Amino acid sequence: QVQLQESGGGSVQAGGSLRLSCATSESGYSSYCMGWFRQAPGKQRVGVASIYTPSGTDHYIDSVKGRFTISRDSAKKTLYLQMNSLKPEDTARYYCAPIKSSCARPWSMIADENYLGQGTQVTVSS
Repeated sequence: QVQLQESGGGSVQAGGSLRLSCATSESGYSSYCMGWFRQAPGKQRVGVASIYTPSGTDHYIDSVKGRFTISRDSAKKTLYLQMNSLKPEDTARYYCAPIKSSCARPWSMIADENYLGQGTQVTVSS
């Protein structure tokens, strides 16, 4: 079973930046649509951003548009999420996963649970 491994989380002050990475443990794994999710304490996991890997077309939820950028390095089979101008409300555990639903609607995307990793914690203080 392919596992995705998230890293890059940490604690920052509001206005700071972090770059999250998501690497596969198996070579040859690919998915047409990959996404980042986040889950705050006591809340459901929600989609944040998605990328259609053949073209690089990306989509974001409104609250992170202009601040977050999703990208991928095909050679390294690594997915990234660059997060700038972080806000306290961005505090959550972040996960990456292949997407089983529409790649163009990150607000309603469904993760392939078989590949979810442990996530990486992002904490933003005011």
